Amino acid sequence: MATAKLVISSKNYSSWALRGWLLCRMAGLDFDEEIVSSDDPSMRAELLVLSPSTLVPRLIHDGMTIWDTLAIAEYLNETFPEAGLLPKERAARARCRSVSGEMHSGFSALRSGLPVNLRKFTPGFHVWSGAQADIDRITTIWRECLALSGGPFLFGAERSVADAMFAPVTTRFKTYDVAVDPVSAAYCRRILAMPEMIEWYADAAEEQDEIEELESEF
Repeated sequence: MATAKLVISSKNYSSWALRGWLLCRMAGLDFDEEIVSSDDPSMRAELLVLSPSTLVPRLIHDGMTIWDTLAIAEYLNETFPEAGLLPKERAARARCRSVSGEMHSGFSALRSGLPVNLRKFTPGFHVWSGAQADIDRITTIWRECLALSGGPFLFGAERSVADAMFAPVTTRFKTYDVAVDPVSAAYCRRILAMPEMIEWYADAAEEQDEIEELESEF
């Protein structure tokens, strides 16, 4: 039996579930998954961007319950420091926290205009100007971080909290056939090729739930 439990929502539709799950896997935590039904009101609020605060994903470990993805990230970094979820160097660590926080609280146009749907592919999708501004800012963050760290991940050779936070963006770019600069495109391919991402996509493909609001054409 695993030592922890991670409560998540849909693997096909939820960016936050992916972030929490990736962080736990990157930390090396042994955990069981509990997937909340799509009929659950809090789950639908999260997926449809109707609530600013939800309790999913939720990590239960060592008698404690931790929710909010950044709180989970900080908890895992404290509990498993050897995993290197935050960079060792102080300036890089501050930058990692900053860009992760920006992803956590911002980019609302991208979230609403390009909702996560791993089973979907929409070539030639028209990105409206608000979402494009978010895309431009995200790819600027990626290029700057990769230039400073030397890659292949945002903060160097090892994956960090920032890579987990931006991983769902790479799925959005894939789903909606978003054209980005060569450096950002290579970073997307790198993230999507991670074994954990391949596993997550496979699980998403097997999900039976379908949320009509997230399947409609935009």
